[in-house]
Amino acid sequence: MTTQPARPELSGPETASVMDASPFKPSLVRAVFRDVTPMHVSRSAAWAAASVTRTVLTEIIDGARRAAAEEARKKLIPGDLISAIDRNVELEVGDKWYDHSPTFRGLTGVRYDAEGVIVPPRKRSRSRKPSAVVGAHRFEAGVKKLLRSQGVTAVPAMVRDLDGIASMFLTDLARDAAMVVREGGVKRFGTVTLAMSGEPTPPPFPEDSLRALATRRGDRRTVGRDDILAATTIQLFGGTLRQRALTEACEATQSTSAG
Repeated sequence: MTTQPARPELSGPETASVMDASPFKPSLVRAVFRDVTPMHVSRSAAWAAASVTRTVLTEIIDGARRAAAEEARKKLIPGDLISAIDRNVELEVGDKWYDHSPTFRGLTGVRYDAEGVIVPPRKRSRSRKPSAVVGAHRFEAGVKKLLRSQGVTAVPAMVRDLDGIASMFLTDLARDAAMVVREGGVKRFGTVTLAMSGEPTPPPFPEDSLRALATRRGDRRTVGRDDILAATTIQLFGGTLRQRALTEACEATQSTSAG
C-alpha cells in the first residue's frame, strides 16, 4: 500500500483562497444535501458544489447587471433577471423556482394535463418538510455578497428570486450527484454547445475528463468531487457556463481531498 502525501488542512494562506472562493459555505451545501440524500458528502464535494453554484449565480447576476446598466441603474429589479435569461439560455437554471415566483408568473405559459385540462398554478406548500422553496432564504447572505462583488444591489423581490434559483439549482445538483453515485457514473453527457451571437464557440471540456466522469470509482455511500462534476454536466448545457463551472470547481478543490 503506497503512502499518501499529507493533505493540507483548511487553514493558512494556501487554503484561504479556497474558503473565499464561494459565499455558499460547505455547511449550507451539506444542509441541502441532507434534504435530498442520506449519503455522506466529502469535503471536496461540498466545495465543488459551492463553487458551481457561485459560478452560476455570478453569471446570472452579471447578465442582470448588464441589463440594468442599459438603463443607467445599479439596483437590479426582477425585470433584469428576465432580460438576462432571455439573452442567454444557459442561465435558465433552477427552473422549478419559476412556478413559485411572481416574477415568472404568466411567462411559463398555460399548462395542460394528458386530458387537455388546464393545470392550476402550484400553491405554496405549508408542509414542515424541508424543501428547496422553504429553504431558499438560507442563500440570502451569499447572494448579497455576490451582488456586492459586482458593484450592484437588488430590490428584495430580486434577492428573493436569486435565493430561490440558487436553492433549486443546488437541490437539483444534489439529486443528480446522488444519482451518479447510485448508478456508478453518468450514462450520457449532453453534447449541445452554445455560444452567444458574434462570439467564438468555446472549446469543449476535455473529452478525457468527461470519459473519466462517465465511470465512477469508490463506494456507494459517499458523494465525492467527481460526482459533483458529473452532476454539473447534467445540469448545465455544453456551453461556456458549464465549462467555466467545471474549471472553477476543479480549481476550488485543488487543495482539498479529491473525495
